Amino acid sequence: MNQDYIQADPWSIIEEGFDREQVKSSESLFSIGNGSMGQRANFEEQYSGETFQGSYIAGVYYPDKTRVGWWKNGYPEYFAKVLNAPNWIGVDIIINDEALDLNTCKKVEHFRRELHMKEGWYKRSFVATLPNDVEVAVEVLRFLSLDLDETGAIQYNVQLLNSDAEVIVVPYLDGGIKNMDSNWADKFWNITNIASDGNRAFVASHTMKTDFAVCTFMQGELYIDGDTLDMEPEIEETGTSVRHAYKVDLSKDETLTLVKFGGYTVDRNHPKDKLQEAANKVLDKASALGFDGLLQKQKDAWAQVWEMSDITIDGDIKAQQGIRFNIFQLNQTYSGKDSRLNIGPKGFTGEKYGGSTYWDTEAYCLPFYMATKNQQVAWNLLQYRYDHLQKAIENAEKLGFTNGAALYPMVTMNGEECHNEWEITFEEIHRNGAIAFAIYNYHRFTGDYDYIPKMGLEVLIGIARFWHQRVNFSEEKQQYVMLGVTGPNEYENNVNNNWYTNYLAQWCIDYTIEQINKVRESYPKDHERIMAKAKLSPAEIEDWAKVSGNMYFPYSEKYQVFLQQDGFLDKKMVKVQDLDRSERPINQKWSWDRILRSPYIKQADVLQGFYFFEDHFSPEDLERHFDFYEPFTVHESSLSPCVHSIQAAKLGRMEQAYTFYLRTSRLDLDDYNKEVEEGLHITSMAGTWMSIVEGFGGMRVLDGTLHFGPRIPKQWKSYSFKINFRNQIITVTVSADGCSFGVTGEGPLTIQVHGKSVQLVPGETVKA
Repeated sequence: MNQDYIQADPWSIIEEGFDREQVKSSESLFSIGNGSMGQRANFEEQYSGETFQGSYIAGVYYPDKTRVGWWKNGYPEYFAKVLNAPNWIGVDIIINDEALDLNTCKKVEHFRRELHMKEGWYKRSFVATLPNDVEVAVEVLRFLSLDLDETGAIQYNVQLLNSDAEVIVVPYLDGGIKNMDSNWADKFWNITNIASDGNRAFVASHTMKTDFAVCTFMQGELYIDGDTLDMEPEIEETGTSVRHAYKVDLSKDETLTLVKFGGYTVDRNHPKDKLQEAANKVLDKASALGFDGLLQKQKDAWAQVWEMSDITIDGDIKAQQGIRFNIFQLNQTYSGKDSRLNIGPKGFTGEKYGGSTYWDTEAYCLPFYMATKNQQVAWNLLQYRYDHLQKAIENAEKLGFTNGAALYPMVTMNGEECHNEWEITFEEIHRNGAIAFAIYNYHRFTGDYDYIPKMGLEVLIGIARFWHQRVNFSEEKQQYVMLGVTGPNEYENNVNNNWYTNYLAQWCIDYTIEQINKVRESYPKDHERIMAKAKLSPAEIEDWAKVSGNMYFPYSEKYQVFLQQDGFLDKKMVKVQDLDRSERPINQKWSWDRILRSPYIKQADVLQGFYFFEDHFSPEDLERHFDFYEPFTVHESSLSPCVHSIQAAKLGRMEQAYTFYLRTSRLDLDDYNKEVEEGLHITSMAGTWMSIVEGFGGMRVLDGTLHFGPRIPKQWKSYSFKINFRNQIITVTVSADGCSFGVTGEGPLTIQVHGKSVQLVPGETVKA
């Protein structure tokens, strides 16, 4: 049974009623971020119940030494931990010597949280009876500014309901923070200075080993019923924290308000010795705007985000809420401003997995950012990989590869592999293919070829060299094979000839050779530079082509399908529908040995290849493979339902496509995988967007032309979305009665709708 306590609402995530069992789940679901930092929805006031405190700064990490029982050559030396950062949101509330703590209150009534996605803020309110019988009404509004992205703001209102009382408000900074998932209980942060200046406070710290310098800062302002309360705080400093205490005699029905600005300045953006100075400048800007002014700018900034990225659904509130929640979290996680940053699988909502990027970025996230932002955002994501090319070469060298072969990491912060599971670190090498496919996909969608001669071709050469060295020639088969790999389906490890991996390798080599020839013809200076830098000879390219032209692919004549790997049909082929529900999810109920011997598929594997290379196969091929593999797929990866939704829609199976869509869009809201308290599945959220745009909308780019094949689930009255295609904004609206298209830009645009040419003219709506 999935969780079902989030209220259905088209623009907000709402929880009503206080339930201790839901606290950690809600801390994930109500998380906020602005691309530069983020935090779980922890209570500002102290909470003695179970909680997962988490604040995170983009790009700041710690190399936690790998902990394994048996060290293997080439094993990553560390696991990059997304660091739980010093806490700036804390506010202790003490009323007549009793701390406000919802875990110890006699009663908590009218508890409500709201994450207002349209305007980008998080609000919490409740009425509580403390152990000393004081009744208090609290309302807290919090947001992280998109405009001043080093700053967050809190407005904390306290109203006494049944008596006068002494209220002590204590905004604080706490640098004594630990990660939930430390391997060795290492100290991640070193506090170097703590300072106060009037109502401002600063904690200077740096990370151990990586030496990122951070200044955590705050400023507090007090008001009673809207009037400024001019008070100097009592200051208490420890070795890791600073607290500013304000003691107020508050009358019944009066409202005491604390406005707290806080955040981080980091040496990624400022000189190390100027971080406190930079923090003061940030606070000056926030103070000049005031809480209300900064909140208005937040609303305006989010209005601009939604103007381009919103998807509207009429007639299905839960579906509408789901897609907006996914789009909101994606925009909170990554803004595209900084090519040094990327999209982590948990974003700013938790610590699981670590690292700042997986292959998820290239396979799932790039299409979303490419179509809803400007071209530069997608370029920045590709530049991130180019900037890490040398590290990818070093990763391959550690495993014995030579001559500039590049193996991009499964998990990374700085380009160096830091994943700790050997069957993935060494064997899930299909990630290399996703990098190459993203380069192809960028050019296909944007029409911009410049990335390839400037950066991309060097990446492709490194990847092609890896594939050439990773295969070996089978005398028995008289073909090239690839042994000891793990495909996207991680429920099969150390298999031979995973079809998806072999197909990607072949395609990567062919695509690289094609781009070498194209750059030679059209960009001769770049070609000369790259060939000299890579020391690439015609003879080596010929050797690549021999591998590509004679690659082995396992195939079943009986079922007329490519086999996921050699020996797949040797398994006991019991379909998922025939499994007892008590056995699910198998990753929580079965031993790993039993999973590996089963036919069950964690996520799209062969079908992932059909998603990437749909135009390489006929609709009949897709149908045959979908019907063969989907019944064995347990969808215990967040990345799985979206691919199946897109393909079910392609096959006209709209009820199945809709079911998969709901699963991907509400994966976290309804906690399908029973793990939302650990954080959200940020990267799979881009797959939710793809489920609508590429699935129901049927969007494809073929031969430089935008194609659509719109369909609509019977549960919906209509839906609409926008696409930024080559600097022209296309609006697509689909209903049961048909579809219509509009375009803004400098001139007309010809698209294909259900195989027919349609010309769009700016300012006109065309029905098709």
